[in-house]
Amino acid sequence: MGNGSYRSRRAFTLIELLVVIAIIAVLIALLLPAVQAAREAARRSQCVNNLKQLGLAVHNYHSTHNVIPADGVFLGPAYGQSVGASDGWGWNASWAVSILPNMEQTPLYNAYNFNRSADLPQNNTVGFTLIGSLICPSDSIKQRPADPWGPNSYHGNHGGPGIVSNWSGTIVQNFTNNPRAWWGADAQMAYFGFESVTDGTSNTALFSERLLGLSGNPVTYTGSPTGKRGIYSASYNGAVNQGPTANPLAAVAACKSVPSSQASGGSYLSGAHFSLSYPWHTSNTAYNHFNTPNGTSCYAASGDGVGVNPWGGTGGMITATSNHSGGVNVGMTDGSVRFIKDSISPTTWWAIGTKSGNETVSSDSY
Repeated sequence: MGNGSYRSRRAFTLIELLVVIAIIAVLIALLLPAVQAAREAARRSQCVNNLKQLGLAVHNYHSTHNVIPADGVFLGPAYGQSVGASDGWGWNASWAVSILPNMEQTPLYNAYNFNRSADLPQNNTVGFTLIGSLICPSDSIKQRPADPWGPNSYHGNHGGPGIVSNWSGTIVQNFTNNPRAWWGADAQMAYFGFESVTDGTSNTALFSERLLGLSGNPVTYTGSPTGKRGIYSASYNGAVNQGPTANPLAAVAACKSVPSSQASGGSYLSGAHFSLSYPWHTSNTAYNHFNTPNGTSCYAASGDGVGVNPWGGTGGMITATSNHSGGVNVGMTDGSVRFIKDSISPTTWWAIGTKSGNETVSSDSY
């Protein structure tokens, strides 16, 4: 080397490099769940806020009209009159359409034609619109279930088990306007206000979440990752208004016993069209308090046509579902939002679904 000096440089050994990589990997593994939890907390908070805004919109609607918005309203001409058999008949305006002005969506409301069925071209402008506050950010579905129709993650409360008493909830059908004759005794149902919620507005559900359906209506199974988005046929009597002779616990057991190998009867139906409502198509804009939260949704294999319906019918079990861990957010009639655990007892779940069932429900039972 002559007169020059030589100073050795010490590099990382392979073992040291592997140790550093391992430490970094451990740190990332510890950090990712925390990041994911923080993101889910933010999404859940936004979901709660959406439900609060819906509750506020209903209260503002009630202040103006002195009634709670109906799940669906017949405002057009009756069947067979001059405008035409298909106009004002069939699919009708949903509760979401009714409260559009109270959701800062007055231009959309003004664009709606109440003299035509909700699914006709005259109402496509409204029906195809995606309203961000109607979508839960925790729902992982990126494609609309019935594209181009605007979907909806929040559903109105139809009430407790329809096989006991039909439409016992807060967001139910209105049949005081045309047409009436088709619905028989149910045609006498009228609008009602908060004064009819005799079980207490803080103990009665108004809205809850429901996972969106799957685009293209693919077959799904109860045990699959998309199982909660399907609706399955179950062996129970779905005839409505059976009263004390009904056995809702046995019906729930039948729904829970649906084999994992049994294909769904429908998987795109949930929340596919926010603007459309139809009395027997519960899963589109409504849910009911029959099977407990995040349980299987079922329609009856036997009974009348109301319950034997892949859309759920009013004798079906169209339960609240979400991607939140352990339960669902429920907007109560007083405007508050509560997180209801999957472990809630069926009888308590039924009780907070009815507006005037005279049940006693303590706040620590859910």
